[in-house]
Parts: sequence; structure tokens; C-alpha cells
Amino acid sequence: MKYLHTMIRVSDIEESKKFYCDLLGLVETRRKGSEKGRFTLVFLAPPNQPDAELELTYNWDAEEAYDGGRNFGHLAYRVENIYETCQRLMDAGVVINRPPRDGHMAFVKSPDGISIELLQEGYLEPEEPWLSMENTGKW
Repeated sequence: MKYLHTMIRVSDIEESKKFYCDLLGLVETRRKGSEKGRFTLVFLAPPNQPDAELELTYNWDAEEAYDGGRNFGHLAYRVENIYETCQRLMDAGVVINRPPRDGHMAFVKSPDGISIELLQEGYLEPEEPWLSMENTGKW
């Protein structure tokens, strides 16, 4: 068995790409549109990890709001420095739902409400302001 990808539905490809690519650091690996099927698929992956793809599915005529991820749990990514990553996200207006108080784990949400778990590569000592930050919303 071989892992292929994880698919999530999105309501705005460019807004989602801004989050996943510009803020989290994924890169677009390929894209497919279907006039007949009325959808666009955008595949993203971490740099140098083309086998760990995330498929963004945009249904052109969708009328539903994707606010709960259809019971989807979360995506998880290992980061080099969780404090720097969370600061970059916060500076861009992303809410840190579960701050990295322990120097190891944080949760944020995508523009479509998908929970993203960020895990520190190795371990960082707990530090402020993260240590004193409260959880915000659901994660």
C-alpha cells in the first residue's frame, strides 16, 4: 500500500493557496480542471516531499459552506521552528487556536475551517508569549 494524498474541499482556491503555500510553505505540484465535472483540483506538497500531497478540491457550483470539514479530523505538519511558524501565521491574521505552550504542538485552522496541527521537529523549551496564551475556539 502507498499513501497518495488527502483531499479537502475549499471554497476559494486562491485564499486556500495563500494559507497552505504562502504561510505554511507547501508548493503546488499539479493542477487539473474539468469543465464537464465543474471542478478544479490543485495538488500541494511540502518541498522535496512530492509523495505527501494535499488535494484542494474546488467545486465550481457548490452551494454549501465548508465550515466543519465534513467530520474531517486534522492535517498534521512537522515544522522546523513552531514559534516562528506561529508568529508568521499570527502576523498574517491567522488565529492560533491552540498555542505552542509546550514548545511542541499548536493548532490553527485553514480558511475553510480545517484543523491543522503543527508539530515541532525535536523539542523547544516553553517560552513566552506562547506559554501564557489561552486556547481560542475549537481545534
